[in-house]
Amino acid sequence: VTIAVLVINENTNAAVAGARVDLYDTMGNRLSSKTSNVDGMVSFKAACDQAHEVQGVLADFESNASKVAPANDQKVSATIALKPIEEIIVEDQIVLNPILFDLDKSNIKPQAAFELDKVVAVMNKYSEMVIAVGSHTDSRATDAYNLTLSEARAQSTVQYIISKGISGKRISGKGFGESQPKVSCGDNCSEAEHQLNRRSEFTIVKR
Repeated sequence: VTIAVLVINENTNAAVAGARVDLYDTMGNRLSSKTSNVDGMVSFKAACDQAHEVQGVLADFESNASKVAPANDQKVSATIALKPIEEIIVEDQIVLNPILFDLDKSNIKPQAAFELDKVVAVMNKYSEMVIAVGSHTDSRATDAYNLTLSEARAQSTVQYIISKGISGKRISGKGFGESQPKVSCGDNCSEAEHQLNRRSEFTIVKR
């Protein structure tokens, strides 16, 4: 099957040329990478009986993705809408989709990496920017355990961003455990409230 991908500016719907578009399988393996043409288009050949994901990346834009379902058609279409990067800076925060970790783990998963690449893009645009990463857990498990886990997650996040070429002098990380919940519900939190409390925050210390 041919997957035809259109890359557009989310605000204007105009075609975006020069974006890197990556094709992934459902396991997070990158299968191919191409650059969008003057019409914002790129196409891939892929197995028709498998689901895929296409991700778009371009400097000064927030990365985005689109899922492609299995299809028997010879050609399927997907659109990736890229948002100008300024819109993920809100006051002194870089606002991302949730950085998700597996239970009791601190390794960076592909979806978390996709979000963290947005931080890298912002820091590349603003070469003097310094940020502090704060990692928070929910109230399950002990205080001491949560503090250790959140510290490990904060440091994994920092190391990932450094691995993308950002100087270690421009980023720090700290784990807060369960000491700063977004929702103060103690041991009576719903699953949704626990999820709000499990978070990573990216504070701009210097811009």
